[in-house]
Amino acid sequence: MPFTNPLPMENLYKRDLSKQWFVIYTRTRWEKKVDTLLKQKGIDSYCPLKKVRSKWADRIKTVELPLFTSYVFVNINYKEELKVRQTHGVINFIYYMGKPAVVRNQEIEEIQDILVKNREIEVSSIRDLNIGDRVLIKNGALFNQEGNIVQVAGKTVLMLLNNLDCAIYTRVPVEDLVKK
Repeated sequence: MPFTNPLPMENLYKRDLSKQWFVIYTRTRWEKKVDTLLKQKGIDSYCPLKKVRSKWADRIKTVELPLFTSYVFVNINYKEELKVRQTHGVINFIYYMGKPAVVRNQEIEEIQDILVKNREIEVSSIRDLNIGDRVLIKNGALFNQEGNIVQVAGKTVLMLLNNLDCAIYTRVPVEDLVKK
């Protein structure tokens, strides 16, 4: 009986050809370009976009920007992984516990559903906010007020507003803040 070369170790656990959603990290401001390049290669990709009104000196224009900075979702099987990695603008897959992070179909559908229902959505990372940071409130009853972050608690922050010669503490959702 002739000797047959076994499958490489990495393929032993990847025999399943079903597709899963993964997150890839792209070059800065390359999300839409990477999405286009992947689609040209026949890869099922998704770059969620939000509509933003941009103001220039001579006009106001609505543009579509990526909802997640430097992230694009791809629905692939293991055979398509190399095609994705070799796409210009792709840096790497996002990893979780040593493996490429898998995103459930339901989560992708929820993102799509949210964007259909609310086109003026923004994603704010609480990793960017630290105690002591100076921020501006962009929505709500305290619109346009500046203050310092005293505490970060979940998706809200406790702020100190001290521009009225008194201290006012208030809890504000992270998405309503702009870092100064």
